[in-house]
Amino acid sequence: MNNTQKSETPAELVIPQLIVGLGNPEPKYDRTRHNIGFNAVDALAQSWQISLSENRKFQGIFGEGNRPRGQKIRLLKPLTYMNLSGQAIRAATDWYKIPAESVLVVYDDMDLPIGKLRMRLAGSAGGHNGMKSTISHLGTDKFPRLRIGIGKPQNDAKNEKDTISFVLGKFSSEESQLVEKVLKLVVEAVELSLHQGVEKAMSLYNSRTIAETNAETKR
Repeated sequence: MNNTQKSETPAELVIPQLIVGLGNPEPKYDRTRHNIGFNAVDALAQSWQISLSENRKFQGIFGEGNRPRGQKIRLLKPLTYMNLSGQAIRAATDWYKIPAESVLVVYDDMDLPIGKLRMRLAGSAGGHNGMKSTISHLGTDKFPRLRIGIGKPQNDAKNEKDTISFVLGKFSSEESQLVEKVLKLVVEAVELSLHQGVEKAMSLYNSRTIAETNAETKR
């Protein structure tokens, strides 16, 4: 077969097999900005009717099921605390022999306003401790991730203590209404990534913005 007869092989689609939401365990962290990754996994589990329960082997809350088109999908919320998230993720990927590029990690991002999503195929941790741990344990930064905007404090505090207080704080009632809409968008984006690949989901959802609430316009 000569070169003129060869056809280019199309790029292989990146389809998630394991979706991980980052957050911290314990009731005091429920519904905080830093735990929006947990909320995203809960939203996916509810939409797909996947039961979640503690799995000690994976050091997390775990569930698996089949999507309408037959794909096996797994959901994980690490219970190792944010700084050690990679331990739980690595335990699950090793057990199921899932390659890093098939792990979609969902987490909070202060650099994005509430109402915005950003999906990428690879990248640095960007100062996020949960992502630092994930990259360390997977041994690569070449895996897809979905960042959910949580905004910044009104005074745009540079002080580390103020930043920690902000990310570990809860959304206001008005912000919570916006977040509920964002989580629906997350479900849509992830479902598209399962059907048509992460790149397709990036092209359609990275430019989307949920309408601002009164709380946002007052910032």
